[in-house]
Amino acid sequence: MTDKGINEDAVEVRKHQKVTSRNDVFADKITTRIWEEVPSQSNPYIASDNRCHGYDLIELMQQKTYVDMFYLLFRGNLPSLDERELLEQLMIGLINPGPRHPATRAAMNAGVGKSDPQNILPISLTIMGGEYLGAGAVEGAMRFMRKHRKENPVKTADVMLTELVEQRPKEGDWHIAPGFGSHFGGVDLMPSKLAAVLAKLPASGLMLDWGMAFSSALNKEEMGWLTVGVAAAVFADLGFHPRYGAGLFQLLCAPGLLAHGMEQANKPITAMPFVSDKSYVIDYE
Repeated sequence: MTDKGINEDAVEVRKHQKVTSRNDVFADKITTRIWEEVPSQSNPYIASDNRCHGYDLIELMQQKTYVDMFYLLFRGNLPSLDERELLEQLMIGLINPGPRHPATRAAMNAGVGKSDPQNILPISLTIMGGEYLGAGAVEGAMRFMRKHRKENPVKTADVMLTELVEQRPKEGDWHIAPGFGSHFGGVDLMPSKLAAVLAKLPASGLMLDWGMAFSSALNKEEMGWLTVGVAAAVFADLGFHPRYGAGLFQLLCAPGLLAHGMEQANKPITAMPFVSDKSYVIDYE
């Protein structure tokens, strides 16, 4: 079909669509419960004080930690000492996805390719937003654990292994559920170690405990925790809504992405491997 034909069809569709008013009433001004900017007496467009959920920013700087502020910004209240410890430990555990992660490789390629420094992090975070080992799987993992939290995790794993066995790919990894699966054909060791440390903290809760048992039940099939699953469990235990999961995961992984990208920025392009022509395979089927 020609472009002209497509356009004519579009016009024809519009002719048959009834036009109605939405009658939307828009707000007079932007509102937020997160941040208050107290206007200066001399210039209302300049803030003399800033408050986050009612707390004065300067006082927060003087009395609280970055982890406290991070929690306050998204949850609306300050964390307890136990909640702060759990979130801080998770932040440390997620701070660098490592050079094997696709998002980190994107940052490294952007750096060595002489992208502007301000573009390195956005480029890598775009990759980190994907479903494969990225932020795109965090919300699903949170919802999966919340949905099954009242079930026996070992029985749930056995049922899924039986009912979904035909879906297991003949090659590559199998992520049997969001946040759980194999990595390079086996159990990913580091997420399991992270989860074991976090589960011992006072603020860890039902989601982390459930995920620990579910992960262990998958080990017999060379599967277990994935990093996104551990993050999802902790976010859930700390009370974050699943919709927040993806963005939080990207924020916590961002420092490592930027560090690797900037490390490569001062190196010549030959510092990174170049895939030879013989390594490319075209599957015509």
